[in-house]
Amino acid sequence: MSTAAIIPAAGLGLRLGGETPKAFREVGGDALLVHAVRGLKAASAADLVCLVVAVPPGTEETVTKELTPYVGDTRLLVVAGGAERSDSVRTALELVPVEGIDCILVHDAARAFVPVDAIERVVAAVRAGAEAVVPAVAVTDTIKQVGPTGEVVATPDRSTLVAVQTPQGFAPDVLRRAHAAGVVGATDDAMLCEALGVTVLTVEGSPDAFKVTRPQDLLLAEALLAERRLV
Repeated sequence: MSTAAIIPAAGLGLRLGGETPKAFREVGGDALLVHAVRGLKAASAADLVCLVVAVPPGTEETVTKELTPYVGDTRLLVVAGGAERSDSVRTALELVPVEGIDCILVHDAARAFVPVDAIERVVAAVRAGAEAVVPAVAVTDTIKQVGPTGEVVATPDRSTLVAVQTPQGFAPDVLRRAHAAGVVGATDDAMLCEALGVTVLTVEGSPDAFKVTRPQDLLLAEALLAERRLV
């Protein structure tokens, strides 16, 4: 069996600043989206056969040309994304083949430097029977829950908390049911599955899978890429 991947890359990424949408900001001379695609392709154990990328409307042809050199024999489909991340994933999901796929990954281009072994752990867990899988890392900060006026109301035990990353992996029928349910306000696809009562399994993530959100994250990404090129 094989894997399909969805990359929702239609967002503007306003916190990052600049006029270029976040997925197309460059690190080391290549767009974050290109780095993300390279990473997925490098995870050979995943056997990626289909990649669907949702992009800002009007950029489909340009992005197709940019990504084609990096996908090899993987089928590449580039579509116009929606107003929200979930809209983009739902649109892309309609293009994923129903037959021959045993795992669907949903990956953020902003987490462009996730290591191959983290990707392969997600896929392996889905193939071992998990319906929904997220890579996760321990929370090191003390987390406070606050009320409507900013007052602290609780301090959760951080030993029970993790920060989740992407790619998140799903049994295809589960992801399709989750998006068909019409849940509003979910911040990731695992949350949609949780709303259905699906158990979401965590596997080991990686500090390298940080999300490029603010300008200083671009500097961190440049440093990480430079370090990898020296290895």
